[in-house]
Amino acid sequence: WYNFWTFQRTQGKIITSFSHSITLCLHIKTHLHLNACLATYLLTIRLFSSGISSATPTEETNDAGNLMDFLDEPFPDVGTYEDFHTIDWLREKSRDTDRHRKITSKSKESIWEFIKSLLDAWSGWLVMLLIGLLSGTLAGVIDLAVDWMTDLKEGVCLSALWYSHEQCCWTSNETTFADRDKCPQWQKWAELMTGYTEGAGVYLLNYFLYVLWALFFSFLAVSLVRVFAPYACGSGIPEIKTILSGFIIRGYLGKWTLLIKTVTLVLAVSSGLSLGKEGPLVHVACCCGNLFCSLFSKYSKNEGKRREVLSAAAAAGVSVAFGAPIGGVLFSLEEVSYYFPLKTLWRSFFAALVAAFTLRSINPFGNNRLVLFYVEYHTPWYMAELVPFILLGVFGGLWGTLFIRCNIAWCRRRKTTLLGKYPVLEVIVVTGITAVLAFPNPYTRRSTSELISELFNDCGSLESSQLCDYINNPNMSRPVDDIPDRPAGPGVYSALWQLTLALVFKIVITIFTFGMKIPSGLFIPSMAVGAIAGRIVGIAVEQMAYHHHDWIIFKNWCRPGADCVTPGLYAMVGAAACLGGVTRMTVSLVVIMFELTGGLEYIVPLMAAAVTSKWVADAFGKEGIYEAHIQLNGYPYLDQDEFTHRTLATDVMRPRRNEPPLALLTQDSTTVEDVETLIKDTDYNGFPVVVSHESERLIGFVQRRDLILSARQKQDGVVSNSVVHFTEDAPQIPASNPQPLKLRRILNLSPFTVTDHTPMETVVDIFRKLGLRQCLVTRSGRLLGIITKKDVLRHMAQMMNQDPESIMFN
Repeated sequence: WYNFWTFQRTQGKIITSFSHSITLCLHIKTHLHLNACLATYLLTIRLFSSGISSATPTEETNDAGNLMDFLDEPFPDVGTYEDFHTIDWLREKSRDTDRHRKITSKSKESIWEFIKSLLDAWSGWLVMLLIGLLSGTLAGVIDLAVDWMTDLKEGVCLSALWYSHEQCCWTSNETTFADRDKCPQWQKWAELMTGYTEGAGVYLLNYFLYVLWALFFSFLAVSLVRVFAPYACGSGIPEIKTILSGFIIRGYLGKWTLLIKTVTLVLAVSSGLSLGKEGPLVHVACCCGNLFCSLFSKYSKNEGKRREVLSAAAAAGVSVAFGAPIGGVLFSLEEVSYYFPLKTLWRSFFAALVAAFTLRSINPFGNNRLVLFYVEYHTPWYMAELVPFILLGVFGGLWGTLFIRCNIAWCRRRKTTLLGKYPVLEVIVVTGITAVLAFPNPYTRRSTSELISELFNDCGSLESSQLCDYINNPNMSRPVDDIPDRPAGPGVYSALWQLTLALVFKIVITIFTFGMKIPSGLFIPSMAVGAIAGRIVGIAVEQMAYHHHDWIIFKNWCRPGADCVTPGLYAMVGAAACLGGVTRMTVSLVVIMFELTGGLEYIVPLMAAAVTSKWVADAFGKEGIYEAHIQLNGYPYLDQDEFTHRTLATDVMRPRRNEPPLALLTQDSTTVEDVETLIKDTDYNGFPVVVSHESERLIGFVQRRDLILSARQKQDGVVSNSVVHFTEDAPQIPASNPQPLKLRRILNLSPFTVTDHTPMETVVDIFRKLGLRQCLVTRSGRLLGIITKKDVLRHMAQMMNQDPESIMFN
């Protein structure tokens, strides 16, 4: 028989007991399960071997088996931080440094410990490999499923039901180049049901079935999200930004969220709603990262290290979303990550590389290329074209401002009215309106990715699109890739009207779609708006150059019979401008765009449009769409904008006038009962420790969690009126007094402090760069108050004439 610690969950409390025998294990076996018995036994052996057992648990020891080593280990089902709390970056960094120091010292003891240290060092690269493989595989499966289900709304492949329209006609031997989209194996629903291919009845039946399939897909998506994983809705990037800044949202990156988000993302995109899959793929990749973090204690027990993995996972998500591994790394660095050390940069690059390689192996686009919208232009751009490129940048900035303001106003109305109580009905109504208005227009009926691909394409001699219906000169004898500018034909003018209607439709419907309770990305809809506007501008400039080549603006670079203007390039620049206006990305946006299209030669026009759109959008408001949604949801996120107001720490610290005094602990006069009462009556994350209530000289800071765990330890001789000592050497006490409770080891002797006259500009910078949860305010060593991250956020909101309480997480 051994004396050991056993832990048993009873009515939500963890009870510690001593001097139990194996009879307890047998008791657990009869009432619970054999696995619980074995788990208890293994826990006993582990704690016994660590020096925490034996009959003297209250003795202070200097080896690894002290009480605080045990307290640093979380109890079963009890995390280091509670839900909707902020992590302590400095504490997590210190814990990881201690862990690494311990592993390094042990590695010199034996070969086995040395091997374990090598495995620990390579565990990060292994996690990156697994994230890349899984996220690339899921992205490939999503792309294939979206293509098939999008085409399923219009028809079915009779030779193989799982083939999309394009795949079905690829395998057909009866497909001609002129009618490459028509083959006997692919039949629309009306043709399959009635046997007719033309007529008003056929059109109406296809129309009705198109709307019906769209409603079915969206209803299934919102139902799955509502029932199984409420966190699977939306883009996910605002929440990912908040989590990477140190906020805890339990379940947001869980297994159920990963499964439901993957399935419902396919359904939502296939329904034809004005949304994309690129943002949600970042969420999916971060769920993969969180899943693999749980396999390694190095990451599962340290929230700071976990966020390094999630930053790399976000890079892998963008890599598979656009086929842009370098752009994914820059996106994680510029837009998402809060803490991004050099080591994370390397691992992000490796994860993005593996993810891109995996996606390329699946080849979901069927073009043996990684990029989504591959283009190949044969005409260079000219300096005079910078004028329309900059105008497209202005349009992108104005569109971004309009979208953010209208979308946030609509989302706020959704949160504050009855509309938010009926998310399923909202999705069904928006889907119905989208499908009814989209079907008559061929540019809105097709998927948004196909639309952007057509708008980006250059018009060659083999193109059959309406956008390439130019009037050819019968005497022209030029190479296929060097077609001169030509007058627009009736098909081009018809396409311009349809594109104008599609532009208005996309602008309006995207405002109401983004933010609904289904997975919804914003990259592709924003790019579609810009691509439509850019293609219209490109055709206009092309026709002006053809009909007015003697104008001074065209005279120097556009001679008659030359191929001067490429409308597809304008579409690409417009897409970058609108995406930049909405997200406020710059560097990563340009890299993503030239990786996305393969158009490295056109990086200067992309840069000009991206910078212009950001300047214009910033003139109306500094925050992008993701920051706006973070503020709307009240997440405690400190952005990178400068704090320019002239206030001091004393203006922000608590307690203020007419508020109760600060909850304190003294170093040698607080009893166990006082500590338990303090924990019960307050919900603070920690408490300052002072010399006495009279002097209030600061000694240190103790975390609430450590106090709770210490209060649960029923040590020999410790009762409710036992004095709690935070000092190194407890004073001699009479024999009649109860045994004191020594908690020196849980006291942080170096809490971060500022003086009461420290400018808030400095305090905000400290909170932002060090990731603090709280900061103590002193004057000449005397404690005056405390500033928490929420206090800083309230103060910043108040300085911007906003409701201070509106920014808190609800």
